[in-house]
Amino acid sequence: DGRKPANPAFWWVNGEGEEVKLSFEELGSLSRKAANVLSEVCGLQRGDRVVAVLPRVPEWWLLNVACMRAGIVLIPGTSQLTAKDILYRLQASKAKCFVTDDERAPAVESVLAGSQFLKSKLIVGKGSRDGWLNFKKLL
Repeated sequence: DGRKPANPAFWWVNGEGEEVKLSFEELGSLSRKAANVLSEVCGLQRGDRVVAVLPRVPEWWLLNVACMRAGIVLIPGTSQLTAKDILYRLQASKAKCFVTDDERAPAVESVLAGSQFLKSKLIVGKGSRDGWLNFKKLL
């Protein structure tokens, strides 16, 4: 029809060549779903805090947009944080939700006793873990 194809709103490629491309419509839809996960499933409200310790996977970016949509404060952390660093951030921020992947979840679990404000934990990955909600499945 002679029209130029739309540029993607999001284009992610990892070291193995795997890629994720999302149009503006897809990014909008997924970010609304992710915001609903945070607000409805995790029970977060505007102004609540979420700590995210993830490598730069597509879900990291989606979580950023979802938090902006829902008015939730995102506290990003490098994937190099130790359990002690994680505990400090949880206590100082009074975060109600923590988002991480399979690799970093044990560090979070090791300090849960010291985080009295944490209500929910989301894991980004294909597997499951006791006490964690699977972010991908909820989307």
